Amino acid sequence: MIKTESELAIKLHSILDILLTMAAFIWAYFIKKYFLPEPFRDLIESPNYYIVLLMIIIIWFILFELFGLYTSYRKTSFFKIFSDAVKAVSAGMVLMVLLMFIFKLDDVSRLLMGIFFLLNIGALTFSKRIIYNRYVKEPTSEYKLHNILIVGSKDRARDVICAIGTNKDPGTGSREKSCPSIEVETSGFPGYKIMGCIDLDEKEIGKEVINGFKVIDTIKNLDKILLENPIDELFIAMPLNLIKHVEDHVAFAGKIGVPVRVIPDWQIKDLIANPAISFFELEIFSGLATIVLSAVPPDREKLFIKYGIDYIFVAIALILLLPLFLLVSFAIKISSRGPVFYKQERGGLNGRKFMVYKFRSMVANAEAQQKGLEDFNETEGPVFKIKKDPRIVPYVGTFLRRTFIDEIPQLINILKGEMSLIGPRPPIPAEVEKYEIWQRRRLSMKPGITCLWQISANRHDMSFDEWMNLDLNYIDNWSPMLDVKIFYSTLKVMLLGTGR
Repeated sequence: MIKTESELAIKLHSILDILLTMAAFIWAYFIKKYFLPEPFRDLIESPNYYIVLLMIIIIWFILFELFGLYTSYRKTSFFKIFSDAVKAVSAGMVLMVLLMFIFKLDDVSRLLMGIFFLLNIGALTFSKRIIYNRYVKEPTSEYKLHNILIVGSKDRARDVICAIGTNKDPGTGSREKSCPSIEVETSGFPGYKIMGCIDLDEKEIGKEVINGFKVIDTIKNLDKILLENPIDELFIAMPLNLIKHVEDHVAFAGKIGVPVRVIPDWQIKDLIANPAISFFELEIFSGLATIVLSAVPPDREKLFIKYGIDYIFVAIALILLLPLFLLVSFAIKISSRGPVFYKQERGGLNGRKFMVYKFRSMVANAEAQQKGLEDFNETEGPVFKIKKDPRIVPYVGTFLRRTFIDEIPQLINILKGEMSLIGPRPPIPAEVEKYEIWQRRRLSMKPGITCLWQISANRHDMSFDEWMNLDLNYIDNWSPMLDVKIFYSTLKVMLLGTGR
């Protein structure tokens, strides 16, 4: 039974390595059979390459464990990780040569195995470099940090700050004995970022709580702070009876999808009875007994697996889709002037901003032309959509949009941790500013490449509110099986060319 996120990460990491190894072997097979110059092409049929692949999967799985590929990356350098991967693959190749000699598999192509060796090393190095950069190096982007806002500035708030700061390796149970000194400029720890503390008294604003963390505002501006900042969690670290209208603040956080964590006291019963809160759970957080209040069950383990599967899928897909990237890039270049890729700022998890990537399907100056087309907008609400947009590049652009191929570069956004494969589409920040409060909750989950709206037969006739309700329905009823259904329905839309 998997007990911690660390164990989940190891399981997913090992699955990713095996899948990358399989992909490298499959690519090596096709390169040898179809893409090499004539004297080196073709494969004889006598050796069963399915058996060879099965042998590789078993041997590589054992060797990856033996060579310590899944020990904590925090305790080693990337060069050591790289060299261990090379040693494991090299040992596997030696064992394969020995087994081929023992079982007299003389017809297995040595050139194919050599190509596989190089591709396997390349794929493993690429994936481990991404993992190392994302989870080991000091987090630098908002998507690598869990942003916490603390209500309170006294003893309980200090305990929370110290508890977060001393929990250096989540899931291991290791703790330091004292609250570390934190530089004011960094204001964060690996995995967490404390946005600051808020107090009841305006006179406390600017005062230090502990080790450089300060009071940034008062409780009366809490709702505004939650709307204007990417807050992932609200931590109430003071007696609830001291906060006027605390039920309203918790209800507001629930409406926009921000979970609330409370250090329990007697008044907690009033918050649990709040109709805006449908879920609560007792949880140990960095050694502190807390209660989590939320509008929907957080499903942290399942979400962790969801995002882990995203990385596995993307790592394999980017390798397999490389020819498609080259083909689409060529088609865009010969069909219109301008860059191959299009970048645009979008709103992500809890209001974070990031640059989304697409294959360019419109003319190069499409954004500048939008103002002159506002009167032709066919969608209610803040979204701008025209069924027959004149800015779309004829033929190539239309094809890319109908098949959703223009969205494929967002696999890069998934690798960066900004998006998921399945989830509500990332909105333009200017649209988010026009959202009603209940619509903000669609930002409480990572945005995705596709979701329920994209696979709906009547999506072009939906009102903006119906679209938002579809996204909230996905968030409220999310499950791995729902993601599978959306994924296959999206493939159907792509193959039939019935997209936008």
